[in-house]
Amino acid sequence: MGRSSELDGLTTLPELLTHSIRKWGDREALRQFDRSSSTWESWSYKELGEHVLEWRRAYEVMGLRPGDRIAILMPNGRDHVCADQAALANGLIPVPLHAIDTPGASAFIMIDSQACTLVTNKLSRWKQIRATGVQMPDLSTVLITDPGETEDHEDGRFHIKSLASVLELGKSVPADSLPSGPLEDDLAGIVYTSGTTGRPKGVMLTHRNIVSNVKATLECVSPREGDIFLSFLPLSHTFERTAGYYLALATGCTIAYNRSVLLLAEDLKVIRPTVIISVPRVYERIYARVQDKLRKSKPIARKLFDWAVEVGWRDFCRRNRLPIEESSRSWLDGIIRLTLVRRMADMLLSQFGGRLRIAISGGAALNPAVARVFLALGVPIYQGYGMTETSPIIAVNRIGSNHPTTVGPKLDNIEVRLSPEGELQVRGPSVMQGYWHREDATKAILSDEGWLSTGDVAEIYEDGHIRITGRIKEIIVTSSGEKVPPADLEAAIECDRLFSQTMAVGDDRPCIGLVAVVNPDEWKRLAESLGLDPEDEKSLASREATQAALRRIKAASAGFPNYGVPRVVTLLRDPWTIENGLLTPTLKIKRAQIVRRYGDRIDAMYEAIAPKKKA
Repeated sequence: MGRSSELDGLTTLPELLTHSIRKWGDREALRQFDRSSSTWESWSYKELGEHVLEWRRAYEVMGLRPGDRIAILMPNGRDHVCADQAALANGLIPVPLHAIDTPGASAFIMIDSQACTLVTNKLSRWKQIRATGVQMPDLSTVLITDPGETEDHEDGRFHIKSLASVLELGKSVPADSLPSGPLEDDLAGIVYTSGTTGRPKGVMLTHRNIVSNVKATLECVSPREGDIFLSFLPLSHTFERTAGYYLALATGCTIAYNRSVLLLAEDLKVIRPTVIISVPRVYERIYARVQDKLRKSKPIARKLFDWAVEVGWRDFCRRNRLPIEESSRSWLDGIIRLTLVRRMADMLLSQFGGRLRIAISGGAALNPAVARVFLALGVPIYQGYGMTETSPIIAVNRIGSNHPTTVGPKLDNIEVRLSPEGELQVRGPSVMQGYWHREDATKAILSDEGWLSTGDVAEIYEDGHIRITGRIKEIIVTSSGEKVPPADLEAAIECDRLFSQTMAVGDDRPCIGLVAVVNPDEWKRLAESLGLDPEDEKSLASREATQAALRRIKAASAGFPNYGVPRVVTLLRDPWTIENGLLTPTLKIKRAQIVRRYGDRIDAMYEAIAPKKKA
């Protein structure tokens, strides 16, 4: 039996926490920065249990009953954990909202899930939702956790309550009168997908779904006693929710909460985590900082860094049974390993605090160039793969068998297969029950035999490793019939510092094109070198700029088939963000919206290369 045997007999999420409280009561559970005292404060597992009990009593005195949906709109932190754990223990159904989503999107989710209560940290958040004017017929109560809010009041038909007041009232509720807790097939959450196209859908996940995923993940990612997780992905993201929260608390680890994304680099060095759960963007930003520093260094420094990566990569390949790239200077590997590699590795690991043992990357494909540098220099990144509908983890690389061009083999309790079209399909105990109140959407993705269609095109190698090659709906088919999965191409091009964000286009067009947001600093350098004004919008569309960009695109995509290399480009200055509707809350690009926004410019880009008709 593996590590999951430690959780034998535990079938619901509240049982996972109770198990840890009983086993590791005095161990540090949560660490959070207190802005009023400017200090980091900790709760032990025993203290966390006491606070969760207080919240359970508060929910009871508010009249909430098992099965009620309770929306949670808060940043990561102790109050979020208490709100969630108390809801689960009382048999309520948490509906996590994206803390960085728009007020209108939050209102839609509360309407769709029929949430009767909203828990949020700031009254201003509620006012923003209220200001949308959207009717929320099932919502009756808003609970504000901000310590500065102590007075209850009415806002039209809505009851606004302060956490302080309901905790005080809850003291009168006997512990033995609280709900007995959920069963394993009860819903443990309705988690809304990001909605890259159309309205988001509510994924129904049971306690059995999530606990089975925690147990299977534990077999692959084995937290140790004393491990510290740094939590910075939003808890509305199922990846963070399962791997960075439920798994960490089930195994007696410490979760430290990042103060803000802007302070992430500093918090990595302050907290010095041993485990992080991240999306590729974080690794790519650190990689970009390293590359910037190297660009400003002497040429010899850049050559030594590249040599260290070359040697470190050979060592990584040996440890993970991958093909080894030999070189005429391989005989010097021993000397370089003891000097350059160690020094460069210490420099890179220091960006993460110096103690990082496991770094899980998911949510999107990790750029191969970034993976090579980090893995060569000892940053232990393991790519995984999953989706909200599978609680979410489907596959992950393992220690000693880490193949960075893949997402690893499937979890032990998951079945996988490929459809005739090459689509990855999965079946197992972590697969959702369906979409909330959307039977047609459920039937479209989930078969009667329990096979879930992921929408991803994949390859499954003989050793079980899975490689995701693209999205079925996103694969570009040019007018000549060539098929190009855009994600890998975009990741490769974004290795060039000029391109901050990219999206490949080309459906029914004569060739692949690229829409790209430029990095301001690199664009300024390029424009000035070409004699262009970087502040003039016309410079982005000039022949000089587009030709220079295409040369860099060609170099970055050299490993792709000739038909897959972009031949035309549209350069943009304004970044794609959540606020302007072009990124999802999990930072995926909204392709359809980008095409709509820049449709005229995309058309003009292709018209410029169209053959001229004879008069």
